[in-house]
Amino acid sequence: SIMSPSISVIIPTYRREEPLQESLEDVLKQDYPDLEILVIDQTPTHTPMVQSYLENLEKEGKIQWFRLPWASLPGARNYGIRRSRGDIVLFIDDDVKLPDGYLWSHARTFAERPDVGVVAGRVFDRMKLADSQKLQSQTDDSVYEIDILPPEAMDPGIAWYHVDLVHTTQPQEVISPRGCNMSFRRDIFTKHGVWFDERFRGSAVREESDLSLRLRSTGYHIWYNPEAYLVHLGEETGGCHDINTRSLQYQMTFYHNHFLMALKNLTLSQQLRLYSKLFDCHILGNPPCNKSGSPIKILSRGIFYTLGFLDALKTQIQSPWNDGQIYSRLDEKTGTQL
Repeated sequence: SIMSPSISVIIPTYRREEPLQESLEDVLKQDYPDLEILVIDQTPTHTPMVQSYLENLEKEGKIQWFRLPWASLPGARNYGIRRSRGDIVLFIDDDVKLPDGYLWSHARTFAERPDVGVVAGRVFDRMKLADSQKLQSQTDDSVYEIDILPPEAMDPGIAWYHVDLVHTTQPQEVISPRGCNMSFRRDIFTKHGVWFDERFRGSAVREESDLSLRLRSTGYHIWYNPEAYLVHLGEETGGCHDINTRSLQYQMTFYHNHFLMALKNLTLSQQLRLYSKLFDCHILGNPPCNKSGSPIKILSRGIFYTLGFLDALKTQIQSPWNDGQIYSRLDEKTGTQL
């Protein structure tokens, strides 16, 4: 019905064991009438305990469990969407805790607002909350909260430094959701043909920003509903972090993805705003990044920034003949026998 649209919960997972199991337990506890759960599993081998747990859930028909021989977060999202049937497609990470009524909060927003195509939920992110607590304790005892995000949060050039879906308390329109807690109307993909770009690599940072900017053409709005909250445990490894965040490869993909998002979607002046903010924060280490300002560190970060830009430029130049939807192509060719 309109009030409780069918929901497909899609959980892309990579090299996660107990947290995945606990996240699934939380979804299974939800009291939502029309629900299917798809686990898009990119873990090569599970521990025997988690393996038999997943096998049993599948046997009992509680989940659909897809095992893939490759690891790509946007690839897994698209793969899941194609196999889901819900009116609403909802993504969560494989290391989250859900409150009761979580699915209802997402569903209610769609039911009440036909102009909304995406619901961005609130994320109680353990790492980000700890950071803000540290900053707060130096000044006063009150909890750091935001009512309404500043206008910069809707500026595609610098929004990513101002969209705070951790501390914001009031429902409002936002420019983008966070990948670990977001839901979409199915027709965004099927009718409007807006899919996740599988060229976003590594931890796929900015893939949801890219999708959100392309979504503008559909006329749908993205609505932040703080009641649709979850707790993100934010484990250092696993999930989609197929590479360690300290590694050189991570640095490369981080910048490649930011620049790719910008080259694809932003006007020149918006791009320049993003590049200078990226440089100021991530290279020079100024707030909110607060990185070490040692000259050698700045120099090495500057090199990755430059290489990442050139890499993204290459990706963008190739896009007329290579749209990068590698995993979707593979899927179309082989059907479900991946």
